[in-house]
Amino acid sequence: QFHGNVDADIRYDISLDPARESNLFRLLMGLQLAMGTKPSPRLPKWWPKRLEMIGQVLAKVYCSMVIFTSLHLGVLFTKTTLDVLPTGELQAITDALTMTIIYFFTGYGSIYWCLRSRRLLAYMEHMNREYRHHSLAGVTFVSSHAAFRMSRNFTVVWIMSCLLGVISWGVSPLMLGIRMLPLQCWYPFDALGPITYTAVYATQLFGQILVGMTFGFGGSLFVTLSLLLLGQFDVLYCSLKNLDAHTKLLGGESVLQEELPLRDSNRELNQYVVLQEHPTDLLRLSAGQKCPDQGNAFHNALVECVRLHRFILHCSQELENLFSPYCLVKSLQITFQLCLLVFVGVSGTREVLRIVNQLQYLGLTIFELLMFTYCGELLSRHSIRSGDAFWRGSWWKHAHFIRQDILIFLVNSRRAVHVTAGKFYVMDVNRLRSVITQAFSFLTLLQKLA
Repeated sequence: QFHGNVDADIRYDISLDPARESNLFRLLMGLQLAMGTKPSPRLPKWWPKRLEMIGQVLAKVYCSMVIFTSLHLGVLFTKTTLDVLPTGELQAITDALTMTIIYFFTGYGSIYWCLRSRRLLAYMEHMNREYRHHSLAGVTFVSSHAAFRMSRNFTVVWIMSCLLGVISWGVSPLMLGIRMLPLQCWYPFDALGPITYTAVYATQLFGQILVGMTFGFGGSLFVTLSLLLLGQFDVLYCSLKNLDAHTKLLGGESVLQEELPLRDSNRELNQYVVLQEHPTDLLRLSAGQKCPDQGNAFHNALVECVRLHRFILHCSQELENLFSPYCLVKSLQITFQLCLLVFVGVSGTREVLRIVNQLQYLGLTIFELLMFTYCGELLSRHSIRSGDAFWRGSWWKHAHFIRQDILIFLVNSRRAVHVTAGKFYVMDVNRLRSVITQAFSFLTLLQKLA
């Protein structure tokens, strides 16, 4: 596919152009299995074939247990909310209502990704199979490995942050050395009894871990896919910029690094979002097969760019289809949760451990909203810059070969990529502002009621 030599997997530079990754989603696939949203997993090769049925049954049982844990805690907190409503204590009401929203959304997230697990797996496999790991061979190149590395590091940090926030809440009674449950909710029996206490505590701690993993998985998956698609846009734009140099390389002509600006003093800023442009090691590409017909070589290179653009648009549409229902519920959940957390923080008690836990939840909630809206904004803005990238190259030297193709490509490249919340709202910075405005409007209403 994208190369300037007989070897399609040639590296343009030993250190700056790493080899192609076979699986971009290995970490997320493992997390998906751990959080119980893979009811029909692909068993490892070492798994005995006579036990395949047992493995599938165990996976389905684990998924059912995860869903039941989240939903039953949501029901218990609903009963708690109804019990404290007649008392008029707004702090107790908002505490119970906050946890009700969190656990019902955790149950929704688990069910949603269980139902979408096969489609998500097909999407990941398609991206692993078709993504371009570097741009067309030319004077300069970009490597998509930087986008993969960035997404992997973000996933690790975000998952650890989510788990740290919820586990610190779950183990707080153990840290304080007191006999109480981390989640104060109604039970139809004595939850602090000598027999039931250990089982109830373990269930609540498991539920807290599920909250962190579910919230972390949705956000990290969205950011990972967004970064990888932004990296593919960068690969496309660098390829369009190097079309003339790519044609010369295939034609056996000498190509100079000075043909495109590479120095910091004359390099155009903000050409790429996640990748960095590097000079190509031209000696590694000079021994390949030659294509003396430059018109045909330029046309073939443009066709490769069109195929990459179609691949990106297809993946972006699938991203929209996967996350549109999820983002709608996520926006509603963040709006109410943000309002309740701020209200509890302002009007609640001043216990140190409680304040720390509230700040952790508030920070994670705001950052999660920022992740969805900022990545959506980047995709929308960066997806319509194909024309700008095309004008940076010396395309006019071959315009008589591809006149009609250029016009069609430039018209199609003006289609912006959007991720919406249920087809109602576009996930961009305007949505960030509206969610925060709505949350503080509800907060003002609660303060007046208090």
